[in-house]
Amino acid sequence: MRIGMNAALGLGGPQTITEVVEEIAEASRAGYHAAWMPQMPPWAGIASWDPLTIATAAGVSVPDIRLGTSVVIAQSRHPLTLAGQALTIQSAIGDRFTLGIGMSGAIVVEPTFGFPFERPARYMREYLEVLLPALAGEPVAHHSEALTANGHLTLPGVVAPQVVLAALGPRMLRLAGELTDGTVTIWTGTRTVAEHITPRISAAAEAAGRPRPRIAVTVPICVTDDVEAARAVASDRFSTAGSVPSYGAMLEIEGVESATDLALIGSEEVIAAALRRYEDAGATEIIAILIGSAEDKARSTALLTSLTD
Repeated sequence: MRIGMNAALGLGGPQTITEVVEEIAEASRAGYHAAWMPQMPPWAGIASWDPLTIATAAGVSVPDIRLGTSVVIAQSRHPLTLAGQALTIQSAIGDRFTLGIGMSGAIVVEPTFGFPFERPARYMREYLEVLLPALAGEPVAHHSEALTANGHLTLPGVVAPQVVLAALGPRMLRLAGELTDGTVTIWTGTRTVAEHITPRISAAAEAAGRPRPRIAVTVPICVTDDVEAARAVASDRFSTAGSVPSYGAMLEIEGVESATDLALIGSEEVIAAALRRYEDAGATEIIAILIGSAEDKARSTALLTSLTD
């Protein structure tokens, strides 16, 4: 299994862009397969660095790690603009980029960007109908109620990056399998991955004649001897995640009360066994959110990089 880490989260406080790039450089030196950057809402109360710009800055200076976004909020960028940005990154850093995109939720989209959060699966299908041909260098002429796009990106010598879609509901999972290279999820436990995520996206990919989809699962991880202290940190950071309807639905499928219950906390043996269960459930990649003390994070990194392909 490939194991990456989530960077630029600012869980320890706001980070400068120099600190973010150094965080990714450290991940590369440690042996992580990839570093993934989120698009944080501007009102999140932490440094909301642009993940695409970070990918460029880090990729140019850090040569030996793959980079991805988890995820760019689709409504914040026109798909032709995003395609041009993604191709530019891919060219600048040498074909190491994965473009993760998603719809976010009404709680973010409506007050922040002013778009009504309606029929998200329809909007995302139309978005991908513009984005994917544009990434492939094809001319686009799209006119619909949700989107208008006319253009043709001609960027020489660029291989289109892989695209993964943040997908939790059945319609989004079907869309991810049908049109993209896979999905990136969060707050999905092993039961949810095995019984809900993997079967749906895999069936859609097979029906569309596509390869086995990537299933990248984001999980808080802490290798520690002080389990209670780490759980307190996880609870402080993540206990309200279930208030987002799409996340709450995943917690219900898993049969847990809180996102905190999905954090992997314990000894090296406990974490390694939990990661094997994710792999057995169909996950192809893990994106680790490292929590705990500096010593805990060092132990987590030592274990995770020893397990990554």
